[in-house]
Amino acid sequence: MIKRHFFIVAAAVLLGLMIVAVVLRVAFAGDEKAGDGPGGRGGPGGGRGQTVSEAVIGVRSFTDEIRVLGVARGRRSVNITSSTSELITRVLFTDGQRVRAGAPLVELQAREEDAGIIQARAQVAQAQRQYDRFSALAERGIAPRVSAEDALTGLESAQAQLSAAEARRGDRLIRAPFAGVLGLSTVTAGTLVSPGGVITTLDDIDVVRVDFPVPERYLGVLRVGTPISGRIEAYGDTTFPGRIALIDTRVNEQTRSVTARAEIPNPGARIRPGMAIRVAIQQGVRTAPAAPEGAVQYEGQGAFVYRIAAGARGTTAQRVEVETGAVEGGYVEILSGLAAGDRVVGSGLNRIQPGAPVTVAGRGPPAAAKSAAR
Repeated sequence: MIKRHFFIVAAAVLLGLMIVAVVLRVAFAGDEKAGDGPGGRGGPGGGRGQTVSEAVIGVRSFTDEIRVLGVARGRRSVNITSSTSELITRVLFTDGQRVRAGAPLVELQAREEDAGIIQARAQVAQAQRQYDRFSALAERGIAPRVSAEDALTGLESAQAQLSAAEARRGDRLIRAPFAGVLGLSTVTAGTLVSPGGVITTLDDIDVVRVDFPVPERYLGVLRVGTPISGRIEAYGDTTFPGRIALIDTRVNEQTRSVTARAEIPNPGARIRPGMAIRVAIQQGVRTAPAAPEGAVQYEGQGAFVYRIAAGARGTTAQRVEVETGAVEGGYVEILSGLAAGDRVVGSGLNRIQPGAPVTVAGRGPPAAAKSAAR
């Protein structure tokens, strides 16, 4: 019986302690909320607020550019092929070799052509002897002059046949049509080539051509000789300067664009045919207020910044709608909404509310906050 009364009393005491703890907790929570009101830790003017970096709107130069995508081509490019089906007997080049115009590349089997040249040379020799004999007899009056003339015609015919045989033999030696750099090849002596089959490629890439489409609305500003700059993903921010060499005479009816061709010097052969090139066509230079890219936030079709403004309760961040223009070199052109010299929040915009107190990194607390602290 005594044990039962002891447990009942202990349970009652424990319950009373729990009720006291809950009451104290509610009371302290009310005090904390009261401290967060005006003049408390969270009220306006009661603290320093979010620490932010500052950026000053300055005036920068922006370039008016038309930006399009083009493809690099060699100034002259060709696939080296054969005009007949034949075996290769000699390969006279190496992959990647730079060759001059007319350099021999491969020799095809030419047994019939060689035999034809031997036969044609024999006919020329025979015709030459006939002409010499009839010419001598005609001069002595033994043979008529017409016989000598017929022999001369036979000689000229035999010489023409020899030239034709040598030309057919020459077709068995494939030469470079112009100076350039050879590509990769898989042919060797003994390879059977067919008409149209690619033996190797030849590209003149000392200067590369870039063909790119330009919307027809820019036709009024396009001129032959207009400077352009190209960028290639493989070379990062390296620019390759060039000039527009030709503008097509027709506008594509489906895309409403005209094809322009630029030429870019290519020392060191860094640009390879087939590379994608981002082409920027320069139209002019202008100056305008500019903000760092990190200070501009985009929302739907618009953009905004947080301007740092001093007020009665300290420094606050004011949301300002801006109209943006070009983006260049890490800066955004500001067409309206801000003026040169305005101070804006440079980073951390996603943690700021409009009108919230802020503290600029590297500066002391605002004067209003100092006087409140006293």
